[in-house]
Amino acid sequence: MIKNKIVTVVLPAYNASKTIESTYNEIPFDIVDNVILVDDCSKDNTVEVARKLGIKEIVVHDKNKGYGGNQKSCYKRALELNSDIVIMLHPDYQYTPKLIHSMSYLIANDVYEVVLGSRILGRGAIKGGMPLYKYFFNRFLTFTQNKLMHQKLSEYHTGYRAFSKNVLTKINLEANSDDFVFDNQMLAQIFYAGFEIAEITCPTKYFDDASSINFRRSSKYGLGVLKVSLMYFLQKIKVGKFKIFANC
Repeated sequence: MIKNKIVTVVLPAYNASKTIESTYNEIPFDIVDNVILVDDCSKDNTVEVARKLGIKEIVVHDKNKGYGGNQKSCYKRALELNSDIVIMLHPDYQYTPKLIHSMSYLIANDVYEVVLGSRILGRGAIKGGMPLYKYFFNRFLTFTQNKLMHQKLSEYHTGYRAFSKNVLTKINLEANSDDFVFDNQMLAQIFYAGFEIAEITCPTKYFDDASSINFRRSSKYGLGVLKVSLMYFLQKIKVGKFKIFANC
């Protein structure tokens, strides 16, 4: 706990058996109260490894629901446990759990209600081995998104995020996609609801066992991201009305 606030780490997992132990061992349990792993019908022994590590909160999907569907289960269970601060961390060890302290305290001290671990601030992405095409893809999308959404984030595509309970209960998560564009829909909802987002520099690692999507799916994701940003723009100028922004 921090200031009597329950801190929960959620791990949206798919075929993470080779990396989950390294991720779990770096989680700072001096402040983290719960760890929730949601397994999205992995084809390896992710669940068995998680149980051996002592993770008590494990949700297993009986069929693959997709990256966004996995996160929906993560946040639902975190709220059921009355979590006040929820950190979404990929269990592929691409992001270091050592930043959980910094991210959590910004929320616990009522400075921000959303914190992102940014690979772009500093030189974390390139130093960590991000492929150049992904780096330039990231920069192009982020530049375009900032223009359409009138924001100044360094990146919208990190898989390392912390949220207050207030944020998770104010936005309409169930209206979002079950695919990878979920992350960007969520950020668009957060901005539309009037919340500010903090960023901290985050080192990252790219290696064979780290999760990644191929070029075809990356292209589909990029088009989806641009669509979300355009929807946000049209909703803000009252030209369009879209389901994902209902009740935000």
